[in-house]
Amino acid sequence: MEPGTDRDEGTEPTLDADFFIRWLDAAAAAVARDADRLTELDAAIGDADHGSNLNRGFAAVTRRLTEKPPNAPGAVLTGAGRTLISSVGGASGPLYGTLLRRAGKELGDAPRVSRVQLAEALRSGVGAVAELGGAGGGDKTMLDALQPAVEGLTRSFGAAATAAEEGALATVPLRARRGRAAYLGDRSIGHQDPGAASSALLIGALADTATRAADDDGHRGNGADRV
Repeated sequence: MEPGTDRDEGTEPTLDADFFIRWLDAAAAAVARDADRLTELDAAIGDADHGSNLNRGFAAVTRRLTEKPPNAPGAVLTGAGRTLISSVGGASGPLYGTLLRRAGKELGDAPRVSRVQLAEALRSGVGAVAELGGAGGGDKTMLDALQPAVEGLTRSFGAAATAAEEGALATVPLRARRGRAAYLGDRSIGHQDPGAASSALLIGALADTATRAADDDGHRGNGADRV
């Protein structure tokens, strides 16, 4: 069976620390590939540093997880959150760090968690981000991708990725009401929010990691369905 998943007969696989490490590695690779695009989005309505900041932060997360891999999903996320807070400038470090740290705390010390447990942990993390930034849905922030993603994750990994991408694209016609972009007023309309775009990358990496795990599991003859 693919490292990172385990399955009781008739149930969906559960996820261990290795799965979470591979998820964040995939997220780091996605951010690195799209760093220039994220920076271009931020240049239109922000400080033009979102891509470079996140790229630096997730590279630091990958190094940390390689040097000292945690042995529980919650520890993976809390460690990644702390690393992002300490290594990423601007608002994105505290916001992404808060998201992952709170989710990790919700998962606790459990050696394995389910998709639904992860969804509920991320829901708590999204709530903490909303409280920290004073934002909500429709304010043209990362929440516009993360909130629907959490709802989608209660159904499947693929639904979460689709919802996050649709939520990010839906920020284009919105007028920003929070963050630096809010100072632009109507000039923020017509631009995709960079935080929503990077959030969609994070959730997309999660879905890709789950799909690869299911495919590898199926190739080993264990009958895992795509997730």
